Amino acid sequence: MKRMRFLLPLLTVLTSCVNFLDEQPSGSLGLDDYYKTAEQIKAAVNGTYEGLSLPYAENIGVAVSPVYSLEYVTGYSRRPRPSGFEDDQFLRLDRLDAANSRLQAWWNATYYPVENCNSVIENVSVSTLIDETTKQRYLGQAYFMRAWYYFQGVQLFGDIPLKLTTTKDPNDVKIRRSPKEAVYDQIVKDLLKAEGSGLPWIDRSGHVSLGTVKSLLAKVYLTMAGYPMQRGITYYGKAYEKALEVINSRQFNLFETYEDLRDPAKMNTGENIFMLQRHPTMAESNIHGAYLPYPTEPISIQPAYGGAMAPTLAFYNSYAANDGRKQEQAFYYTRYPRYDNPTEIITFSDPYIFKFWDADAEKTGRSGANFPLIRYADVLLLCAEAKSQLDGGSTTDAAAIAAYYAVRQRAFPAAGQPTILTTDDILKERYWELCFEFQTWYDMLRTRKAFDVANGTMTNLLGYKAPNHLRAFELKDLTFPLPLAEVQKNPDLAL
Repeated sequence: MKRMRFLLPLLTVLTSCVNFLDEQPSGSLGLDDYYKTAEQIKAAVNGTYEGLSLPYAENIGVAVSPVYSLEYVTGYSRRPRPSGFEDDQFLRLDRLDAANSRLQAWWNATYYPVENCNSVIENVSVSTLIDETTKQRYLGQAYFMRAWYYFQGVQLFGDIPLKLTTTKDPNDVKIRRSPKEAVYDQIVKDLLKAEGSGLPWIDRSGHVSLGTVKSLLAKVYLTMAGYPMQRGITYYGKAYEKALEVINSRQFNLFETYEDLRDPAKMNTGENIFMLQRHPTMAESNIHGAYLPYPTEPISIQPAYGGAMAPTLAFYNSYAANDGRKQEQAFYYTRYPRYDNPTEIITFSDPYIFKFWDADAEKTGRSGANFPLIRYADVLLLCAEAKSQLDGGSTTDAAAIAAYYAVRQRAFPAAGQPTILTTDDILKERYWELCFEFQTWYDMLRTRKAFDVANGTMTNLLGYKAPNHLRAFELKDLTFPLPLAEVQKNPDLAL
């Protein structure tokens, strides 16, 4: 009998913004016994989302999660809590060991959920249990999720296996890597299918929407225009036009204040185009606890798990003194009231990240705050970047300038709107705005640029020594090695 395993196949509808969190699996599910009811189909589609949370899961240890490696490797963050050799390889830019478990975690976060997506696409496509409109929307979500996971994998590992069917035989998984060009082309195909599947522009439940699809498509086109694909002008144009579609839809807006980014009532709305759905008991987020100050400071009911990540002082100081994002309790904080005595203010030795503070978790010790995966600010800045690249490195385009200025003005309310923008202006804004959202490393890879925080300028990535690194970036640092265990299981990966 053909068998498969959903990562988290059974889903519970909850109140508030968390509408499809998963229960723990009870074991493998036989395909012969699945996809037999409309509810099973719905659960299978919802199950494709669970892969989003895999990089955020805690490993053995305190404040240890694979996702932090994406910020460690940039060199702009530090780990206040003592770290092991696996994190140090990213933090210090040591040579990455193929046996590093973080690499295996990223590989699993690509291929386990891809298998689920393939299963949904194969089985929902032929189902007669749901109406055609529902079927197409379910397929649209599955195509989007498959594109998301492959986009994640190809950016990190380069040439990777492209598997578009379910595993029916153990030999099905022993396949060679595909050229990155083929992977990117398939990502676009999947996103175009999702774009035409009849999804609504917005979805308050947190499911994939048309706005989500178009936003990711803009990001994929921008990535394909840059490194390592270097498809250039045509794809900068595609990215610009797709981002404009999102902007001109008027379905999304920047929040007025940075505090709004942390407001539970505003999850999956406004600026939050796509989010990782969390719940304080069913799918807890570790971000709040992991980012608490270290050594332990009594500013939360459960302060012992902090120290996973904080900004380097050099990056923190790269913000202008009057930048709204640098103000106390915007993106960062340097002091906070004692939990059991709020009249006493505890001052930290260095700044910490406040961007994702969860006020409820401060009191309960359990965070259910969603985490942003695609923000409207990101789309605005990539729109501006695509047009400036399209125009040769600077632009006077009104739409591009307006997009950039919307983000810039929130940080500097008194700032005037520029008449010309350079690509470097926009890239620096991305560093300051999207910091610690696990976006910066991808920006560095596709642009081959780094932010020289000491001088406030953009510079070539290769040859740049970031604040927390022991050495400068080399070409070999820009692609993660394939996990050793995967190559041992499948020697064809080495070919």
